[in-house]
Amino acid sequence: MLLPRWAATLTLECLMRTCLPVFTLALVAAALMALSGCDGTPVETSAAAARAPTPAAKEFSGPVDVGGGRKIYLHCKGNGSPTVILESGFHDSSDTWNVTDTRPPVPNSPAVFPGVAMFTRVCEYDRPGTIRYTEPPTLTARSTPVTGARSLTGMVSDLNKVLTAAKVPGPYLLVGHSFGGMVTRLYAQSHPKQTAGLVFVDAFGTNMKPFFGKDWTAYLELLNHPGTAFDAKRGFETIDVDGAIEAVTGAQPMPDVPVAVLSKAKPFAVPPRTPKSLLTSLERAWPKVQQALVDLGPQTPHFLATGSDHYVQIHDPDLTISAIRLVVGRVRSGS
Repeated sequence: MLLPRWAATLTLECLMRTCLPVFTLALVAAALMALSGCDGTPVETSAAAARAPTPAAKEFSGPVDVGGGRKIYLHCKGNGSPTVILESGFHDSSDTWNVTDTRPPVPNSPAVFPGVAMFTRVCEYDRPGTIRYTEPPTLTARSTPVTGARSLTGMVSDLNKVLTAAKVPGPYLLVGHSFGGMVTRLYAQSHPKQTAGLVFVDAFGTNMKPFFGKDWTAYLELLNHPGTAFDAKRGFETIDVDGAIEAVTGAQPMPDVPVAVLSKAKPFAVPPRTPKSLLTSLERAWPKVQQALVDLGPQTPHFLATGSDHYVQIHDPDLTISAIRLVVGRVRSGS
């Protein structure tokens, strides 16, 4: 379980009692309604469509009916193509894209979601069972709860359902933080014609397991049950991580689209109860994980977020926005 850099010395239980401003409650595994196209226009998938401007679109925020008696919260803003989709990490609601914790010379605003909305359409959403950065923190009530460990294919299906039901125009530039990178990666492999590009923000990878050896099971337990007040709550997000890795490695290859990778430079912040061996394995694995993401495509820029821990989008929002803008430019140029 990973925390922002300046919460590292506090217990998760203390954070849940709001000892710090709520946006420091970051629960990610190392470890989106505004309806562009709400007029019913079919989703465009060609390269030409990716370069073409989209009609002016209103901001939208609210639940989207995805069928089966379920609704998923979606929030979209801005105008332009490709539409950027922001995918949060393990246990995190979409709130992580709307808060900042910066130090000079990094500017304190804007956060990633409003920043990206300045130059293209951007959407974020709440996966069920994720944590809102509210006062006090709570599990999201904006998306219909689900129970049991989630499969990565099910999470990708949810993403596809909410984008389809809301008629969000593609193709999409998918931005995934931490385990959210696994969601965006499998989406790209499953829906290549709807994928315009990818940005991995200190993302989880498929080559993690060998670095942990016999401690892998303990690591997975820590990811799913990090020691928060929500661990035992019905509907709290848990994921079949082994199944997720198998789903990505067994899927068709990544589409030939622009990719960028952002990686942390500071150590992971973890709960005090984390065994030292797990943290050592995690830190040893992470550079290899990031390099494997860079190797997914040719001429992939790799940005090192010097001074940032795992929450690059919170500590370095300007760098994150710049990386997204770079890939948007490559998509629009057709490169």
